[in-house]
This record gives sequence, C-alpha cells and structure tokens, in this order.
Amino acid sequence: MDAALPAAVVATILSRLDVRSLLLAAAACRGLRACASHALAFLPSFHLLEVALTHELLRPLLPPNPSLRSLRLDCARLEDAAIACLARPGLHELLLLNCDNISGRLLCELGTTCRDLRVLSLNSLGARRGLVVNFSDLQELLNGCSQLESLRLALDFSTFDDPNFGHVWASASESLSSLEIGYIPMTMLLELLAAVTEAQQCMDYVKAPVFFPSLQKLCLAVDFITDHLIGSISVALPSLTHLDLQDAPIVEPNSSSDLTNAGLQQINPHGKLKHISLMRSQEFLVTSFRRVNDLGILLMADRCSNLESVCLGGFSRVTDTGFRAIIHSCSGLHKLRVSHGSHLTDLVFHDIIATSLCLTHVSLRWCKLLTNVGIERLSCNKDLNVLDLRDCRSLGDEAVRALSCLPKLQTLTLDGTDISDQSLKYLGLGTCPLTSLSLRGCRKLTNDCITLLFAGPVKQSLQVLDLSRIPSITDDGIMLLARTRTPLNELRMRENPKIGDASVMALASMQLDGGTYGSSLQLLDLFDCGGITPLATRWFKKPYFPRLRWLGITGSLNRVMVDALSRSRPFLHMACRGEELGTMLWDTSTDWYWHNDDDLDELEQWLLEGEPVSDDDTIMEE
Repeated sequence: MDAALPAAVVATILSRLDVRSLLLAAAACRGLRACASHALAFLPSFHLLEVALTHELLRPLLPPNPSLRSLRLDCARLEDAAIACLARPGLHELLLLNCDNISGRLLCELGTTCRDLRVLSLNSLGARRGLVVNFSDLQELLNGCSQLESLRLALDFSTFDDPNFGHVWASASESLSSLEIGYIPMTMLLELLAAVTEAQQCMDYVKAPVFFPSLQKLCLAVDFITDHLIGSISVALPSLTHLDLQDAPIVEPNSSSDLTNAGLQQINPHGKLKHISLMRSQEFLVTSFRRVNDLGILLMADRCSNLESVCLGGFSRVTDTGFRAIIHSCSGLHKLRVSHGSHLTDLVFHDIIATSLCLTHVSLRWCKLLTNVGIERLSCNKDLNVLDLRDCRSLGDEAVRALSCLPKLQTLTLDGTDISDQSLKYLGLGTCPLTSLSLRGCRKLTNDCITLLFAGPVKQSLQVLDLSRIPSITDDGIMLLARTRTPLNELRMRENPKIGDASVMALASMQLDGGTYGSSLQLLDLFDCGGITPLATRWFKKPYFPRLRWLGITGSLNRVMVDALSRSRPFLHMACRGEELGTMLWDTSTDWYWHNDDDLDELEQWLLEGEPVSDDDTIMEE
C-alpha cells in the first residue's frame, strides 16, 4: 500500500469516509490501520449506532479531536466513567441512545463543557435503578448550553420536580426551536406554562425573562390531555408550528381532566400550526376521548386549514363526518394517521378523488369498519409512500390488489388483516417498489405465499419482512424463501409454532452472489418459535450470519448456550424476553441503516483490536 500511494493521499481519502467505512479499511492491513488511527483525530462526525461499545473500546476511537462536531452513539454498555469521553468541547450535535447506565451528571458536564451544542438528544438517561438525575443537572445544562436549537430528553421529568422548575427555563437558549420531553407530570407542565404566560404579560412594563421566543415544535407525554392544557399551550407558545401530545390514563378521566370540543376549539389561535398530533394510549386502560365528537373536529378543522400532518388516536365518538372535515379542509395534507377510529368507514374516502390531496403517509390502525372499498378509493392517491393498515380486520385481497399498482409505495403494514395467499400474488406481480412488508398475524397465509410474493420484481426491492404469528408458516416456507436468495436485511418470524431448526440452517446456508453465508441479514427474530432447539444456536457462530446485529430468541432455550453465544459475539444484541428488535424504533434516518458492507466481521475485529474472543466451542458441544 505504501508503495502504491503516498501517505498524504491515503490520509486524504480516509478523511472523507464515514466511521464504519474507516474502521473496515483499518482491518485490511497495518498501513491502513495507522492511517485510520490518524484520521480519527480529524473526523468532523462520529456516527456509530449499530453496535454498543464499552468505554475501553470507545476511548481509542475518540482521541482528542478539535474538528469533531457531531457524535451519535449507542450507550447501552457505557457508564459514568465514559462521560468525559462523550462531553467534548466543540460539539454541535450529540445523539445518545440507551443511556440507562449513565447518571444525570452527564447533563451537568454537557452544560459545563459543550457551550456550542446545538442539537441534544438523550434516551433513557439514568433509567437503571439507583442512578440519580437531579434538578441541578438540568439547571446546569440549560445555563451552560446557550446555543441549543433542538433538545430531546426522552426521560421521566418527575425527577426534576422542584419549586423553581418553571422559572429555570428562562435561562434556556433563545434559539431553542424544538423541545421533546419523554414524560412530564401535568402539575409541572402547567407551572412552566404559567411562568411563560406571566413573563409575557410583564414584558410591557418591566424587564422580564424571555421564555422560548423561537419555539416551534413541542412534543410531550402527559397524564391527561385537557382543555386547560390546550388553552395554556396556545396562549404561552404562540409560534408553534408542530404540536404533539400523548397521554396514557391510568384511571378514567372526569369532565375536568379530559379533552372536550371546547378544548379543540382553542387549538391554533394564530393559524401557524402545520402538524397536530393528539394521541390517547391504551397502555394502562382501555379508554378514549369520550367527550369529543364530530363538532369538536369540525371546529378544529375550520381553524387548521393549513395543516400538513394530522395524527388522531382514541377519538371513539368521531364519525366519518369529522374525519371527512379534515380531509376536505386541509388541502395541503400529506400525512394522516388515525388509530382506534371505531366509527371510521369507507365513506371517509368516498370522494377523495375529487380533492387536491397528495397523501404520502397514511396510517389507519384498528379501524375495524374499513373495508376493501375504502382502500380502493384511497389508492387513487398515487403518491402514497407509507401505508399502515394494522388490525383493519375487514380488509381482504381486493384491497391489496388495488394497492399493488401504486408506483411509490415502499412500506406496507397488513398485520391482522383478512388477506390470503392471493394478496401476495398481487404484490409479487405488482409495480409497487416495496422495501418493507409486514404480515404479522395474517392467519390465512400459508407457505405458498412465499413463492407467490417473490415470483415478481418485488424480490429486487424488499429488505424487511415480518412473517410473525402465522400458524401455517413452516420450515418448508422458510426454505422456499432461502432459495429465492432475496437479500433481506430484517426477517421476523416470532411466535410461529412450526418454525424450527431447519429454518435457521436454511437461512445460515443461504449465499448471495459470492458473499458469505447468511450475509444479508442484520436482524432475525425467532422469539417463541415452537421448533427451535439448542441445536439452532450452533448456526449463529461465525462464519454464519456475519452481519447479524439483532437476534430475538427464547431465553429459556438453553441459558448456558445463549450466554456462550453472547460472549462469542459481543456486538450481537440478543433479546430473550420478547422485546421488539431493530433501530427503526429510534432513528431510521441515520445514514448507516441501509448501508451495505461486504463483511461486518472485520469491523468487530478492528474494534476488538486483536483481543482474543473466548472460544466457547467446548461449552456449545456440551
């Protein structure tokens, strides 16, 4: 390598690579390794979300670097000892996932060190029992990071309960335009909004602190969405263009702690909203916005004609009249999401072809009165890119036939619908460039659906497939899938009683165009598959499934063998308790998500820096 290119040229080339490509190049030879180590000290961005590194592995990859502006990491294996490695002067963007083992001291350190931070996103900070996140930590962050433009703290704000909570936000950056909070108690939120309103009223005759002068996006999870809350937000934050509220009641709301038609009438008094999301989760209690009917939606639609995105969940008394008002009032609507629309029927889309709508994203979850006729009319929107019809149980093959001709449809979710193998034939021979297809719980499907689906051009585009909870899918069906040699990135087959070891062997043996065995799969979910035995764990050892990063498997299968597999593949995230897998739960926009590498084992080799990986063959044999 040295004889072919001058070191300066190689260094220039490596400096233009992303982190993954740089580390893969470093595994090629000693010369590239030395150049890569040097290039790490000058990278402007360090994005590595596909693996969770320990502090010992991360530290040499993050040497002192005055050019570093963006840092994105999975912190699942990091603790407080890594805080100094994460809080770096000069950072403009910091995105950290799975910060369960890191305490609130990180916030304090960021406020002290990262004065130029513009974007901060933290997930699950201090979630592990015993870790402390104090109000003083939040105070230090807001006081120190005076340039923040976007702040996302996906954590429980009740840990910041303090008499001064409302007033501390006066020290937040005046440039803050986006604020996302995981959960905040209603009392604390109302205290904050009251402080904002009070400051606005005092500005005319005294010098008062300025709260959120630039805030345009607000996303919150609260105890209850109420009329009082909607009114307070509308008064305190007049510049909002994006409002996202979600609640999850643990008791049935009474009239004073619920949303009514009067509350909806208070939304968007200044006409600036572009996105509105009001969602009532049924996580703890089967409930809904029982005090809102069509009149409330009509009043909201009349004041929100400029909306581009509408998400409504749990409006059980709203009928076609209300939903049609949104479609016909909001001429610029691109995204529509309705969940638990128990009175939504085909009439909502009866004359949608007569509108100027250009819908690109539509989600109609748990709308059980919707039939094939409604979807056929919706399919007149030729720009549809994402369609979620989860648990619309009256939908069948004719609906899919209409959708199969959509020229831009890439993501289709049909979980729990009444489709048969014929629907997969329509999709296989259709023209839609599907990249993601979910068929979870479609109980009429059989092994034949595999052959029908991959008989046409969809084989060239499909990357994500969910075949979970389909009792008729067997090992024979997965063998048919392996024979198609479709380069899937993600395959889910959880809770299928007839899927067993033969399926794992077929997938492990699948070879794609000169690649290694099982080389395309990054995620494989086999949780609670009835035929999986300890024998299957042998096939997850190298060299099989070299790019696998997420594996779902039943934890009780054989604890010793599962633990041995975890030690032999330290960068493989194993889920043994039935949790859902995949990065799409966090951030599907990252540049690595659809990135194709020849062999990610080299990445592991470089990260481990030649450290011996324990050979558990003896244990596996036992």
